[in-house]
Amino acid sequence: MTDARFEDADDSPLRLIAQEPEDLPVLAALVQDSVFPITEMTYAKRQHRFALLLNRFRWEDKAAAEREGRPFERVRSLLVFDDVLGVRSQGIDRADKDTILSVLGITFAPGPEGSGLVELVLAGDGTVALQVEALEVTLTDVSRPYRANSGQMPQHD
Repeated sequence: MTDARFEDADDSPLRLIAQEPEDLPVLAALVQDSVFPITEMTYAKRQHRFALLLNRFRWEDKAAAEREGRPFERVRSLLVFDDVLGVRSQGIDRADKDTILSVLGITFAPGPEGSGLVELVLAGDGTVALQVEALEVTLTDVSRPYRANSGQMPQHD
């Protein structure tokens, strides 16, 4: 039996779970440069759940798009954090319903007994901090891929 290679993957929707700190960088890489309206960010306090509906750049399709000479793609994805005890934000105006945010990264600072602090780092010096009882993050694609509006890959300085 041989190991699976990246090229062996198909174009089915992603559904990934991070339950250990070492799992989180994979999800963080996949949601980097995702954009979303501020209205698509919600905290269900009683359910201890924080969720974002993202327009995710399909980093996993980048090489195939370049090889085939076709436009880059995005996909609507649901990023859900469970076991959330509290949410704080900094550098974003929750009252401005027209704000579009962009995810630059996700970090996790472990605390006692599996708890910790998840930080969503946003473009423009914004952050959303989630105090979690345990790390439980799910990324699920919920639409078919579509051509990225700009047709370009996100660029960083």
